[in-house]
Amino acid sequence: MQQEGSSRIPWTILGSAFLLGFAMWSPMFCVPPMGHILREQLLLTYAQTSLLYSAPILMVAAVAIPGGLLADRIGAKKAAGIGVIIIAVGTILRGTATDASSLLAFTFLYGAGLGLAFPSLPKLVSVWVPRERAGVAMGIFQSGIPVGNALVLALTMLVVFPITNTFQGVFFFWSIPPIITAILWWILVKEPPRNETHDEMVSSDSALTLLNRVLRNKNLWLLAILLMSNEFFFHAWTGWAPTLMRLKEASPELAGLMTSLTVWVLIPSILLMPRLSNRLGLRKPFLWVPAIILALVAWGAMHVSLSMSWLFMALVGVASATRYITILTLPVEMMPKEEVGTASGLVLAIGFTGGGIGPLIAGRILDLTGSLDLSFLVLAGLSIAAAGIAFMIPETGPKASGQQQ
Repeated sequence: MQQEGSSRIPWTILGSAFLLGFAMWSPMFCVPPMGHILREQLLLTYAQTSLLYSAPILMVAAVAIPGGLLADRIGAKKAAGIGVIIIAVGTILRGTATDASSLLAFTFLYGAGLGLAFPSLPKLVSVWVPRERAGVAMGIFQSGIPVGNALVLALTMLVVFPITNTFQGVFFFWSIPPIITAILWWILVKEPPRNETHDEMVSSDSALTLLNRVLRNKNLWLLAILLMSNEFFFHAWTGWAPTLMRLKEASPELAGLMTSLTVWVLIPSILLMPRLSNRLGLRKPFLWVPAIILALVAWGAMHVSLSMSWLFMALVGVASATRYITILTLPVEMMPKEEVGTASGLVLAIGFTGGGIGPLIAGRILDLTGSLDLSFLVLAGLSIAAAGIAFMIPETGPKASGQQQ
């Protein structure tokens, strides 16, 4: 079994965490490409359609703190394993929905599993990887998320819907990755030896004390606000970019393909930016520079042509991924190992409320105005504010702490 002090990660942990990232989020991303179909067949407004997309994110916000506590108490393997089973059940049931109410209920169930499983990834990193390599390891783990999301965005209308010919069939199809992942996770993933993790498990008597201690950490709250901004922007963008492209006269198939570029570029960004951050020895520039880029992109999106929109899709992906992976790495660098699960749960719980309300607000604006321009002004202002908050975060990089890479 791999020892904690090693810089290497067992391939079963690496591969299974990558697959978990792939399977957790990808079922959510089949909604934006076929949003027009859901609206027509279920008689929904734009805002109601956006809720079918953002409901899992809202559940992450609601369940992430209990999920983090559970990971600290019983271990990341078990907590994530329980979560992925619930994800699989919820995604299967979405394929049986016949009306908007049942579809929303099953989507919330899927989101509950997502909220339990997601905080376990930082916990896995804290247990298996030296702190100075946490960003690189987190990037490898998290890279499974954009791979799955991009494939779903690109293939849903090009391949899956023409084969299944119903939105229920699409939901059934994209339940396959969570089913496979749930099986492989429980077979392949092992907890570290007990002598490495026993002291990190949180007893029921100390859980409230641990939570109170984490809640008093003001830097975690700043991180959570930054993540809220990032998720608000990213999910408002990806949730409504297909509609924006159709307003610019793209076909539904091209609109989904163009939106997938935002997610495809997440993959190299998530893998490379932590390495660049380690090389520079700094973290804060990877928080405020992306915020400024996103503010400029949001302002320009109102005026850019369809052909230039490819570039804007890529910029959003790179900037969002850079800020996202940096934010998720910082609790591992800031907090004791026994508190990483709970701390990550707090950051995710607050941060992902932004991902839940961003698409809803954009959808409501579209219902009222028939345009997304006001939404982009909101995104630009939010990004400018986030750049200011980023300067308040303490520098945890090796250069500031005097560590040697």
